[in-house]
Amino acid sequence: MSMATSVSIGKRPAPVTLTDVASGKVAELLGQEDGDGLALRVAVKPGGCSGYSYEMFFDSEIAGDDIVREFGDVRVVVDPTSAELLAGATLDFSDGLQGAGFHITNPNATRTCGCGSSFS
Repeated sequence: MSMATSVSIGKRPAPVTLTDVASGKVAELLGQEDGDGLALRVAVKPGGCSGYSYEMFFDSEIAGDDIVREFGDVRVVVDPTSAELLAGATLDFSDGLQGAGFHITNPNATRTCGCGSSFS
């Protein structure tokens, strides 16, 4: 009796997906920055009131094991550890009177805090 295992080889899915609105806003912000080659780094760090907190910043340094994806003119960079915690997450931007700014919807978060910037 032999057993076969199928393995899917290819590009890993994006750890975080940008909506069109978020991609447009990030592109606008990148246009205001000095420096070429900047990418949006999305990371998860220990801390915050629920265990982990999100970090987003422009970064010019990309490590060999970083996961890089492009959304239009925007490059998004995620380190492998953060990618595991962000798998399937979506980054959106809203410009309303309440809750204006970037928001991450993360299916891996079992609990979020009231400030919306940390999760567990």
